[in-house]
Amino acid sequence: MNPIPVPTETVAPHGATNAYVVGDVLIDPAGRTDELDRAVAEHDVEHVLVTHTHPDHVGAVAHYAETCDATVWARQGRETRFEHATGIAPDEMFREGTKIGSLTVIETPGHAPDHVALADDDGAKILVGDLVVAEGSVMVAAGEGDLRAYLTSLRRLYARNPDALYPGHGPVIDEPRKTIRRLIDHRLAREKRVRSAVQSGAETLAAITDSAYDKDISGVREFAERTVAAHLEKLAVEGDLRWDGERAVPQ
Repeated sequence: MNPIPVPTETVAPHGATNAYVVGDVLIDPAGRTDELDRAVAEHDVEHVLVTHTHPDHVGAVAHYAETCDATVWARQGRETRFEHATGIAPDEMFREGTKIGSLTVIETPGHAPDHVALADDDGAKILVGDLVVAEGSVMVAAGEGDLRAYLTSLRRLYARNPDALYPGHGPVIDEPRKTIRRLIDHRLAREKRVRSAVQSGAETLAAITDSAYDKDISGVREFAERTVAAHLEKLAVEGDLRWDGERAVPQ
């Protein structure tokens, strides 16, 4: 189970998406490369799927599906989303517990509504898409992302206690629980700053974002504001504050 980096226009710092070929299953073919062509040919691929349908994970789904005459899989209930992203309709649908080759589907929404992870036969190795990264944090943006779901997915993965995680970006993660704990703590620390900003009188998304970050975010302002909006949505659902999409006030 080795990552095959495929250059993509993804968010820094990686600039590549990891494709994987596990047995006869191809996962996240973000684009076509010579290395990925060789791996697909060597493994006689029969199934193609993605961990989620963000643009930096789906670029070569149609190509390899046709070239390999493979069965194309999508998350049940998200077939239209999959077809819009890939340009082709899926042949089969999966959900929690579906077995595809040697892999078993684990539903892990949050980063995207259709996000899944894939565990090997004994659960020791798990392909995690954009659920976990070795360094930095995962983008969970308002509209597309759901922080409540994301944190639940992280905690489910933590409980499984796998030996290694195979992410969609960056290196293999050999200390899963340590990395997952770091990501959970990072989210909760950001949430605390967002809550504190609102309690201190910040109301607009711009003002709350300024208070929630203690570094220069001018180059990633849009992403930061979408992240803060996701925190505000979570806190509003949980009753900590009121947020109407424009202004936040303490509850």
